[in-house]
Amino acid sequence: MNALRWSLTHVFLNKAVLRKRKMKIGTHNGTFHCDEVLACFLLRQLPEYKDAEILRSRDASLLKQCDVVVDVGGEYDPSQQHYDHHQRSFVESFHSLCPEKPWVTKLSSAGLIYLHFGRRVLSQLTELKQDEPQLEVLYDKMYENFVEEVDAVDNGISQCDGEVRYSISTTLSARVGYLNPHWNSTDQDTEEGFRKALALVGVEFKDRLDFYMKAWLPAREIVQKAVQTRYQVDPSGELLLLAQGGCPWKEHLFALEKELKVDVPIKFVLYSDQNGHWRVQCVPAGLNTFQNRLSLLEEWRGVRDEALSELSGIPDCIFVHASGFIGGNRTQDGALEMAKRTLQTAPRPLPK
Repeated sequence: MNALRWSLTHVFLNKAVLRKRKMKIGTHNGTFHCDEVLACFLLRQLPEYKDAEILRSRDASLLKQCDVVVDVGGEYDPSQQHYDHHQRSFVESFHSLCPEKPWVTKLSSAGLIYLHFGRRVLSQLTELKQDEPQLEVLYDKMYENFVEEVDAVDNGISQCDGEVRYSISTTLSARVGYLNPHWNSTDQDTEEGFRKALALVGVEFKDRLDFYMKAWLPAREIVQKAVQTRYQVDPSGELLLLAQGGCPWKEHLFALEKELKVDVPIKFVLYSDQNGHWRVQCVPAGLNTFQNRLSLLEEWRGVRDEALSELSGIPDCIFVHASGFIGGNRTQDGALEMAKRTLQTAPRPLPK
């Protein structure tokens, strides 16, 4: 009986020790970079690693004691919680590991941790469930506009071909790098700098996520609803009416046209301005061009107020920009008529 009691007590004590044992995240010591700093920050957002010790070492015997190892060790093996990218055999990108995703930039430790744990991290920070569509949209957005840059910089991948016109020295990766000791500093201890980098990266990641969650995502939902109801605005399906003025729409529109398989490209977006008047804006041919899919009528361009109303036959006109990319009217109906009138003059593709 005493032996049984001792055995049960031993089991319970062992379990208590395991529960109290602090989890360990392993990464390399010495000069630190943005990728392993971001990887460590992301892991610490998860309940199991919330209070984890970050062990910085290249000693294999010490790293073996860690629950997860990032950016050191020469091995990528998720089953062993090893996430290094420096080994010669490593060529993975988001696309190679998740073929449904488009990004082909070679992953760093930041991208690896984000790929495997990112949905859980975002769920913790936003309280969205992992299977909610909004979370998947945020997951893609945060990789494309935050993590991928860190992957590329750490792997020495240039943003573009050719010689750059000027230097950018304030990227997140650069600012993390500046927190390392100066080459000629008498104190070469990197621990304090690493802690500062962890805080810096954490604030930036959370701020960016907060913006996408509270401003970018609501705008996307407004644009998505407008795309889905566009035939109620005009039978052509080429006019979009935004319920809330000031909503950023271009990026969302291009993405949603692909996702929703919009056959006929949308030509104009209508929205109210700060004065309660209405704007009709041409949809550009792409995000980074000033060319329009269809510009407002040439004879209206640069004309204003009564002269424009008389010329167009549309009441309450305010202006049409000299380039024809945007116009204004005091009423929604007037702005809508300006768009419709322009559509009527547009060449139509021949039926197949």
